[in-house]
Amino acid sequence: MKKVLYTCLALCILSAWTFLDGPKKRFVDVAGIDSTIKPGDNFFRFVNGRWYDTAKIADDQAGVGSYSFLNIPQKQLLQNILDSVSKTKNTMGSIDQKVGDFYASGMDTLTINKRGYQPVAPILARINAITNVASLMKFVADEAKTGNSSIISFGISPDNKNSSINIAHAYQSGTGLPEKGYYLKTDSSTLRTQQAYKKYISTLFQLTGSSAATATRNAAVCYSIEKQIVASHKTNIELRDINANYHKVAVKSLGKTQANINWAVLLANLGAKTDTIDMAQPAYYNKVNALLKSVPLNDWKIYLKANTLINYAGTMSKPFVDASFEFRKVLSGQNKQKSRRQIITDDVDNYLGQALGQLYVKRYFNEDAKKRVLVLVNNLQKSFENRINHLDWMSDSTKQKAKEKLYAITKKIGYPDVWRNYDRVRINRNHYFENVLSLNQNDYQVQLAKLNKPVDKTEWGTTPSTVTAYYNPSYNEIVFPAGILQFPYFDFSADDAINYGGIGMVIGHEMTHAFDDQGAQFDKDGNVKNWWTKEDYEKFKAKTSQVVKLYGSFTVLDTVHVKGALTLGENTADNGGIAIAYDAFKMTEQGKGNVKIDGFTPDQRFFLSIARIWRVKTRDAFLRTYVNTNPHSPAMWRVNGPLMNFDPFYGAFNVQPGDKNYKAENERIRIW
Repeated sequence: MKKVLYTCLALCILSAWTFLDGPKKRFVDVAGIDSTIKPGDNFFRFVNGRWYDTAKIADDQAGVGSYSFLNIPQKQLLQNILDSVSKTKNTMGSIDQKVGDFYASGMDTLTINKRGYQPVAPILARINAITNVASLMKFVADEAKTGNSSIISFGISPDNKNSSINIAHAYQSGTGLPEKGYYLKTDSSTLRTQQAYKKYISTLFQLTGSSAATATRNAAVCYSIEKQIVASHKTNIELRDINANYHKVAVKSLGKTQANINWAVLLANLGAKTDTIDMAQPAYYNKVNALLKSVPLNDWKIYLKANTLINYAGTMSKPFVDASFEFRKVLSGQNKQKSRRQIITDDVDNYLGQALGQLYVKRYFNEDAKKRVLVLVNNLQKSFENRINHLDWMSDSTKQKAKEKLYAITKKIGYPDVWRNYDRVRINRNHYFENVLSLNQNDYQVQLAKLNKPVDKTEWGTTPSTVTAYYNPSYNEIVFPAGILQFPYFDFSADDAINYGGIGMVIGHEMTHAFDDQGAQFDKDGNVKNWWTKEDYEKFKAKTSQVVKLYGSFTVLDTVHVKGALTLGENTADNGGIAIAYDAFKMTEQGKGNVKIDGFTPDQRFFLSIARIWRVKTRDAFLRTYVNTNPHSPAMWRVNGPLMNFDPFYGAFNVQPGDKNYKAENERIRIW
């Protein structure tokens, strides 16, 4: 791994150990361990306690540590690239020119601040010109093509029932708060969020010239429409039901049921030539159709103006950016706004991610890491096969189907084999807002070109520099970008215990997603299709219900609990990932031995590595939002939850009855 990454990861004070034939390397953070805590009481705190109690969250961040927060030092590497290419005269049309000039346009705050809200003034004028529902829907379609979606959320992706073809999809949309409960709950925290949101909308209207009284009334109108809309929304838990969120319908049939939306005309305005559409949440569009008639047109115009201002606030002058931050910090607890360099680096990564990714890979990625990680992936595949073979609750016929799916998984490591083409993108160094619109328009056209065409399974759904990993059920693929192939997840010099407990656990986690409550409904080709016997699937659901119950019992903040049903897929993957990674580790020479390093056995180092990769500390406001909206459990329970169910952990750290996280052997949950 590049030395610069170690500099960025100065969070860790690490102890050293010596390879028999190499220099000292540092991997176990002895200084971070809180030896006053028993491993069986709280392993996350045992490994990370001293670090957690002393770690400082920067004022401009919501948290610190590993996983998503490892993207903070990662972005510094991207800033280094952007500072360089933005100050160089590059060949027009080159990747360096587009990336560098887009960054420069976003950093030109003098011009941006001078323009105020003028970039959106033409859009607001078009809203004023709306005279009826038909022209309203024309505006909605036109804006969706430039990234300003409102009451229609339209996209192109594989058909769940025929994963080889891309089809049109429509999803619930239309609201600005994170989730349905934020409009309906009346606890003090939620009420504060509601008030902050209304204040935000009011501020945006005032910044465009409305009086305080008018702006307050406008905010109330917008919020009222959103609250009516959200009544039709499914919760995040309900959205996890694959079949209940798939409704492929003929466009002609919608002419009668949703006449006010007028899908035939809407799709034509969207440029989408199709006879069918997957309307994922029909109740939402039925509600919108009704509201288009019952809500006064002038109120809809206020709503569309608010939506537009919210959508573009971050691209306009400083008062708009500040207003956006003031609202978002209520959800994140973040005290200070990120620097402009950080903000625009995020923008470049979001809008030109694979262009910037090419520059990142050239400068920072170790190609040997790709080969090493592929070996781990293959070893974990063998481990998973062995675990399937020995399941006592699954029949042989279902086991065979499971193994076929396992070995059909596509493995993507580091970066795409084929980079995205940005040839049609034109970037002007002096026009940040227009660059954003141009990039949005290009993204839309790239997606639209896929409609009713074969799926290209070489595409990536994340940027190479991002510290993440994912499983895509429609593609039946696991993806590990270059960003995550660094310590604490992976280091070329680390021993097997560290790497199998780090990236090995992540690999196992993503493999298990192919067999979690959602992934298990997709076959090896990525189609929603049953490949289970009825009896086996009932046993599987009984086991996953145990996971829901266990995680729902975990308390995060005061009376706030983990949402067991929302986090089921990720919790299943965490439990499976650890088991698969451990079995693969035990196939290695070190895993078979018992040589201590830094006083820890190989098994102990494996589990220490697992707790280290989820070393995260966040602000309470961020954590509260996270629990309400995120399908992952908080970091502590990503460690303690799986380990209390895993027999080898008990042996490695002598966990005994009476320890707080001890579970009797017959109570431990085992799925994969």
